[in-house]
Formats: sequence, structure tokens, C-alpha cells
Amino acid sequence: MDFALTEEQQQIIDAIEKVCAPFDADYWHARDNDGAFPEDFYRALADAGWLGIAMPEAYGGAGLGITEAALMMHTISATGAGLSGASAVHMNIFGLHPVVVYGTEEQKARMLPPLIAGKDKACFGVTEPNTGLNTLKLKTRAVRDGDHYVVHGQKVFISTAQQASKILLLARTKPVEECKGTEGLSLFYTEFDRSKIEVHEIAKMGRKCVDTNQLFIDGLRIPVEDRIGEENRGFEYILHGMNPERILIACEAIGLGRAALGRATQYAREREVFNRPIGQNQGIQHPLAERWMELEAAFLLAMKAAWLYDRHQPCAAEANAAKFLGAEAGFKACESAIFTHGGMGYAKEFHVERLMRESWIPRLAPVSPQLILCFIAEKVLGLPKSY
Repeated sequence: MDFALTEEQQQIIDAIEKVCAPFDADYWHARDNDGAFPEDFYRALADAGWLGIAMPEAYGGAGLGITEAALMMHTISATGAGLSGASAVHMNIFGLHPVVVYGTEEQKARMLPPLIAGKDKACFGVTEPNTGLNTLKLKTRAVRDGDHYVVHGQKVFISTAQQASKILLLARTKPVEECKGTEGLSLFYTEFDRSKIEVHEIAKMGRKCVDTNQLFIDGLRIPVEDRIGEENRGFEYILHGMNPERILIACEAIGLGRAALGRATQYAREREVFNRPIGQNQGIQHPLAERWMELEAAFLLAMKAAWLYDRHQPCAAEANAAKFLGAEAGFKACESAIFTHGGMGYAKEFHVERLMRESWIPRLAPVSPQLILCFIAEKVLGLPKSY
């Protein structure tokens, strides 16, 4: 059992920190104010070749594992970019994994290189307004019409749809009443045709520079060659992206918490009250020490989940638990950072309030903490299914 990073992994961390260095706290404060997509940050990572870190080398990627991708996303977030920086590139890292696994050679050659190079930006169209996490009941329909499918429906909480040129879309190709098990949904990776997709941005609490949207799809025509794998088996295919996403979002949340903890400890060392640094007081020290332990424990579980995934071993329990623990540890670290700053923690110029607002994202998405608890109770502990 070896907990040490390899030389290559440490080099990845160092390289990502170097790319992120020009994008300091003031940069992310500005993006949080103006809501502009961090295109220069995105382009810097693309130009350095990092968008394809977990994509096959044959198509321009680095061919590395989810472990390396998780370290990359953790590092981006921990530099202070937080979820604003991580979410700007998140979809590139895991989203097209179903294409890597189930796409034809023609599809992989056509779809992956532009994404890796940053020429295409993709969004992930799964969640719907009236089905939430009950994915098997999705209502958006894709009806076969010759060599095309015609799609009508709605999607919600779709990140980067304002920027996207492509969409990975899950839609119903068989009526739900005729379906058994997980069948009935098909997966497509296709052009984001704005003449057929109406995009409404959702104003939200944090991460203003990475848009979140509701989509209204009316007559989108998708060529058959843009369908990934077999018809009606799309749900099976997206499962291959779910465990990696949970691992990545866990590491992003942990990185966010580390950024907040770093700011809190610096402030505690420098801020003097009653002629002594506040960090000398146990009432300040102990919560910050607990936050470090929680972040470290969550990170170790996330790394275990990534290690299992990269070795093609079952990792659903570990990936879900890492997401749960990482999100909670990140949130509590941000909360403690605000308490450490006192009233200044509520002021935007000290940056921790931005991190606190962003810390809600990994708690809520891509799966609720309650469903994770249900999953662990049923699949790990063997308790009866509760829903």
C-alpha cells in the first residue's frame, strides 16, 4: 500500500499550479462579479494540453487515468479558482467517457480531438424539470425519422449551455410504458443547434461565470451517426461517466475547502486582537485543525475510489462516499473560514464568501447526499431499498 504520489503525478500538480498562477483571487472575484465565462483560463488549459488528460492518446489526449484527472481538478480548485475554474473544464474530463468506451472508431476520431483541443465545448443534457434524479423516467423524446432523430423536450440545470457547441444528450427512444429495466433511453453527441434549442440562463447563488440553464428543445434533428452505441441502451452508457464524475466533484470540493482553509489560517496568523494573533486561541485553532483532518480523510477516500476505477474494479460505494464526504468537508472548511475572518468573512474582498457560496454546488449535484446515503444503506449494508 503506497500513499505517495508518483513523480509524474507530482509533475501534473506542479504544471497545473503554474497554468493557474496568473488567474489569482482578484481574477475570480472579477468573474464572479461580471459573470463572463473564463475563456482565457479555459484557453490556457487547452493550449497546455490538459483538457484531454483522461482521453486516449490516439485522439490527442494524454491517456492518463481518473486518478490524474482528479489530482488536476483538485489542484485547479485549490488554487482559489474553486468551482468556477473547475466547472469551466469539468465536462471535458469525464463527459465523453461513454464515447471513449462505446463510440465507433469513426465517432471517436470525429468527436474527441476537437474537444481535447478546446475547439468544441460540450454540455451534458440529462436532468429534466419534472423527473429530477429519476433518470429512467426522462420524458424528452427522440423519434426516428429516416436517417435522423427528431427531439422535443426540456432539460434543466445544464452547465455551460451558453458556451456549448455540442451536447451529450440523453433522450427517450422507446415509450416508458413499454420499457423494462434500464432500457428506453438513447445517448447522442451532436451539434448544439440554437435554432432548435432555446437556452434560458438560471440566475443562481454562486459560480456566476459558469452558466446554468434550462433548455427547451423543439424539433432538433440528430443524425443517426451521432447516436452513441445501441438504441435504448443510453442509460447503461452514462453510468460509465457517473463514478468518475463523483470522484472529480469530490476532489473539486476538497480543493475548494483547502483554498478556504489556507485563507483562514493565513488570516489567523496575521490578525491581532488583544495584542496577540487570533490563531493563538484554541477557539480558532481547533475548528481549523478539524477541517484539515476532514479534508485529508475525504481526499484519501477519493484517491482510493480513483485507484479502484483505474484498475477496473468496483468503486461505486467509494466514489459516492467520497463525493458525500468531500462535499461536506469542503462546505465545513468554507464555513470555518468565514467564522475565522469574523465580519470580514462576509466581505467580498476577502474571497471566502465566494468559496462558501460555491461549496453548495458539490453538496447538491450531481446527486443529492440523501440518495448517496440510500445507496450506501442498500448496496453496502444490505438494507431494504427505501424509494
